[in-house]
Amino acid sequence: MKHSDTPLILPFLAPFYERIAQPLAHLGLRLLVGWLLIVEGWPKIQAPFAMSGFTESIGLSPGWLWSAVLAVLQFGGGLLILTGFLTRPAALANAIMLAVTYWFHVSHPYGAAILSPEGMAALAENATLFTSDGLRNVAADGGARFLHLVQFKAEGLSAIWTVAALVLAAWGAGPLSVDRSILKREF
Repeated sequence: MKHSDTPLILPFLAPFYERIAQPLAHLGLRLLVGWLLIVEGWPKIQAPFAMSGFTESIGLSPGWLWSAVLAVLQFGGGLLILTGFLTRPAALANAIMLAVTYWFHVSHPYGAAILSPEGMAALAENATLFTSDGLRNVAADGGARFLHLVQFKAEGLSAIWTVAALVLAAWGAGPLSVDRSILKREF
């Protein structure tokens, strides 16, 4: 990502931005997205058909196929992105999957299941998982604020991840990657 056509307020910083800041920021984004996809994909790759019911429930049939595709997409795509190899197609495929994840969280909110008497009882039984302030906050409003925060994080993280993957799909692996360093070309 070179922005030398944009005038800088402090022009002497241009070499620092172009040679150090931008490549390292790009590398950091790529490593983070790749690593998080690997972490999220690891349980799926160990049980590639475990998401069959879920994938069918959102209209992706046959579920066994899409469950396995999801596992390979996350884990394998994460490895490709992490190493900077075939980054653009891996990032684009994952961006599409992450956009579906975002859509799912927005269109299927967690709902009030945790706010039910059974959900509150489960929280009480696992009180050691919460700080005393956390327990007071959950009890104060019956868990509504807690549920809102969980939903907000699910939607927000899905949105951020989608955009990060789209940035990698658009700009590629960056200068510190297999694509550019070893292959000297990108997809």
